[in-house]
Amino acid sequence: MIAQEHPILTILLSALAFQSLRLVLRARSGCLLPKQVEGNKTKSWRWTNLSVSLVHSAITGPWALLCVYKSPEMLTELLTFHSSFSYLLICFSTGYFVQDVADIIMNGQSKASWEFLLHHMLVISTFLYIVLTHNYVAGAVVALFVEINSIFLHTRLLLKLANAQTSQLYHYNKYINVFTYIVFRLLAQFYLTWFMLTNFSILPNSVYINLNLNAMNIMILVYFYRLIRTDFFSKPKHYLQNGNNNTKFVDD
Repeated sequence: MIAQEHPILTILLSALAFQSLRLVLRARSGCLLPKQVEGNKTKSWRWTNLSVSLVHSAITGPWALLCVYKSPEMLTELLTFHSSFSYLLICFSTGYFVQDVADIIMNGQSKASWEFLLHHMLVISTFLYIVLTHNYVAGAVVALFVEINSIFLHTRLLLKLANAQTSQLYHYNKYINVFTYIVFRLLAQFYLTWFMLTNFSILPNSVYINLNLNAMNIMILVYFYRLIRTDFFSKPKHYLQNGNNNTKFVDD
């Protein structure tokens, strides 16, 4: 299979595919952008960026679940299990993160999006190690369970950009978002952490993997606190009214 024989080429092709999707969305921006976003270059870019991220999540989240459905032993053989289907998923997802980093930097959004860049660099470095060594392929698939939650997380951010925090869709989405955050992000991440800690002495490059994993743990806990605080303990804010030009990539 081309992914296993030429993993770097597969990653680059994936990055090119997502970049092509981004260009198509930009070309169709006239009929796809909500009126609250039109005319603002930064917010228009954010809308396109999040839309591409949503497509990535909608593909890779179910793909990761399908990998485990087809091979349940992945949940216990996090280091050694390997299949062409799961390996292709890791290459495909790595390509997305590579092109997203490039898009953020090339559009001058590094300062506003530094948290995203840090997250992406942790993922890319870990996934490249996995792709090149063929270790922890199953672990990476379990890590990609988070993309199920990301479907609703990106939907939430798109709705905030469209100033729709008081809509019924936002109301229902915020509960689904929290549920999937706990099940597919927190529990999956903590399971990986438990596996790494209990097998620390026998796993290859366990120090490196644990450093990245625990950095991600801190980030997802901080994000969860922000999410709960903003969606359940704060009044909705209308960020796009009154000429608000907040430069942060996304608000809490």
